Amino acid sequence: MTTLARRLRLIDYFSLAFGTMVGTGWLVVMDDWLIRGGSAGAILGFLIGGALLLPIGYVYGKLVSAMPDAAGEVAYTAKVFPQSISFATGWTMLLSYFVVCPYEAVAAAKIGGYLFPSLSSMELYRVGGKPVYLPHLMLSLVVVALVTAMNYRGIRLSASFQTWTTLSVIILGMAFASAGLSHGSAVNFKPLFQGSVFISVLLIVQIVPFFMEGFESVGKSAEEAEAGFAGHRFFLAISLAIVVGILFYMMVIAAVAYAAPRESFMNASFPTAVAFEKAVGSRWIGRLVMATAFLSLLKCFNGNMVASSRMFFALGRRGLVDRRLAYVHPENRTPTLAVLWLGFATALVIFGGEAILVPVAEVGAVTAAVGWMAACASYIRMKPSTGGLATAVAGLIVTIVLVLMKVIPVIPGHFTVYEWIAVAIWSAIGLLLHRAQVPEPMLTS
Repeated sequence: MTTLARRLRLIDYFSLAFGTMVGTGWLVVMDDWLIRGGSAGAILGFLIGGALLLPIGYVYGKLVSAMPDAAGEVAYTAKVFPQSISFATGWTMLLSYFVVCPYEAVAAAKIGGYLFPSLSSMELYRVGGKPVYLPHLMLSLVVVALVTAMNYRGIRLSASFQTWTTLSVIILGMAFASAGLSHGSAVNFKPLFQGSVFISVLLIVQIVPFFMEGFESVGKSAEEAEAGFAGHRFFLAISLAIVVGILFYMMVIAAVAYAAPRESFMNASFPTAVAFEKAVGSRWIGRLVMATAFLSLLKCFNGNMVASSRMFFALGRRGLVDRRLAYVHPENRTPTLAVLWLGFATALVIFGGEAILVPVAEVGAVTAAVGWMAACASYIRMKPSTGGLATAVAGLIVTIVLVLMKVIPVIPGHFTVYEWIAVAIWSAIGLLLHRAQVPEPMLTS
């Protein structure tokens, strides 16, 4: 049987984790963050929400070291829970990665329309009141095709691309943030909070899981580590990704809030770019922001394609969906069918246009938290040390709270009917695929 290629190093795992986490949310929905929490509320929300993920990162570090399996949460839960829970967890986590792919593809079209206004023409139809333009659609499809082709060709190509783009985004991010901070004013920070301090921070903490989701994607590529890769380095990559991710988001939010008065960039297509242009008084800074965002978009799309294709592949290998999805290309040593199917599904979803951006973020936040909750519960049942148990319990409590904040109707920022519809459709698809599979003994890795 052909196995996945073993070529990943520590820098590759950090880049996959950070790159999967940090996409273009800081560019596309910055105004939504500031509306939710205010400047201080948004910064505190990401600091608190990100810090709450550290116990979960610890649990994943332990689980990946003990079970380097592309199935990730499927493997962890299968060890201590029934098969039904294992499949439900895996299918939920697959959604959390998959939804990011069309999100970034649509964001690519938005960036293209900003840089080249002529692309925002030839309206085809509207979804949720937002237009879908033919050039935007074509650009999104090209991005999907390129990322799918890269993942088809091999993990080394994907990892090298991920490392290069990740380092570029961090360097460019510091550059434009420094430029904005040197031209802004502290007066622009007002209002610090949007309403009460608690509600302002709460509304940001609710969405942090979507914008910080990805550190656990290290486990999906654990089988592809180079020979001699020490298990504890998985945890090192995860923890570094979480800390650097928190700092990156806080840096950008602070720089945008400081750069220009909020009313000058609210409701703009790219509030972050507009804020820096207003502060510096030149278009070059906006171009730098957009270049950074485009690189960030590509690395995030690529990272989530890697994670989702490995999860889809692992579900097939274990017989939880069609076993043909476990096919590995004999030369490229990639899960070919899983990659191609996810690329095709991404291409279909992007026909929803910009209207999908906010609902996708809301769904992704919950599905990621559900997967983290299952991982923490599994680790607790494996009877770890006292310190490990306490950390896992803390992680479990955090994830339960994150899920409840989005599903209980009386809590501000809860799911709307559109998010519930998306979850219902995904659950129905998973149930059909699972039941259509011919019953055989569950395959192990």
